[in-house]
Amino acid sequence: MEARSVDTIPRGDEWQYEPKWDGFRCLLSRQGDKVDLRSKSGEDLGRYFPELGAAALRLKAKTFLLDGEIVVPRGKAFSFDDLLQRIHPAASRVNKLSQETPALFLTFDLLRSETDEQLAEQPLHRRRGALEAFAKSQFKFDRSFRLSPVSTSYAVAAKWLAKAGGGSDGVIAKRRDLPYQAGNRDGMQKIKKFRSADCVVGGFRYATNKIAGRKVVGSLLLGLYDDEGLLHHVGFTSAIKQQDKPALTDKLEPLIAKPGFTGNAPGGPSRWSTERSAQWCPLKPKLVIEVCYDHFSGERFRHGTSILRWRPDKAPKQCTFDQLKQKPADPMKLLKRA
Repeated sequence: MEARSVDTIPRGDEWQYEPKWDGFRCLLSRQGDKVDLRSKSGEDLGRYFPELGAAALRLKAKTFLLDGEIVVPRGKAFSFDDLLQRIHPAASRVNKLSQETPALFLTFDLLRSETDEQLAEQPLHRRRGALEAFAKSQFKFDRSFRLSPVSTSYAVAAKWLAKAGGGSDGVIAKRRDLPYQAGNRDGMQKIKKFRSADCVVGGFRYATNKIAGRKVVGSLLLGLYDDEGLLHHVGFTSAIKQQDKPALTDKLEPLIAKPGFTGNAPGGPSRWSTERSAQWCPLKPKLVIEVCYDHFSGERFRHGTSILRWRPDKAPKQCTFDQLKQKPADPMKLLKRA
């Protein structure tokens, strides 16, 4: 069941709302002594999260199919960086991390149970009732499973969206009157909270393709200053209009000068590093740009950002990590109330 991205939270009695968790979507099934964890793309997640497979076998029910999200708690938040570390080819590394940073399975749908093999064909409001009964009778046997909260109140959903962060990056709205919509986006919508930040352009990469025979900018590398005055690479934006690239390249090239970033720089050890990470041009810290982003964790933007506007009125030294500080909702408290 997929979600369609929308700009606003839908209203109406036909909708229910849930926090949008920032983890790995997973279908977890048990049939007797066999447990299977499957990603949205159909990949086997069981080898990366052996503790969840073992936890599923500790539940009393022998047959079930759950839809949920895998997250890794760290302090009062969920850490996507710790979650990424679990996708590792070495079984010894995975087993070590499964003990040091055990995952949780946040459950938001029940598609099959011992008493109803065809639950997926029932409308969501009936499935939710069955899930809550299942959670009450089963999850007490292992706290690796948690029931994701739900509400039919628009006000509650708006509050969740306003406090997004720390492991919840928005709101999911689902149609209560529809059966499970496998393979389409008709029954589920996602709403993310987008924010903006002023960043220093600490470098750029040339585009792969030339324009009129010349190299042009392909992406801008973004930086923020820490308390020590070091400029750290925090992400990028490639949302540059084709017609703007020649003029922007003319603006950037006279500013090329080392080091660009004085703290963390592109090409350093990172889960995001690629072969092209080292192929960038450093710039004098003269330009400031305001970008729109959806999520910031591990001292970088999780996804590519979009350009809102250039900020010639902003001093580069004003572009600090402080502007990204927020007081997100405590995801563990949300789960306790569920």
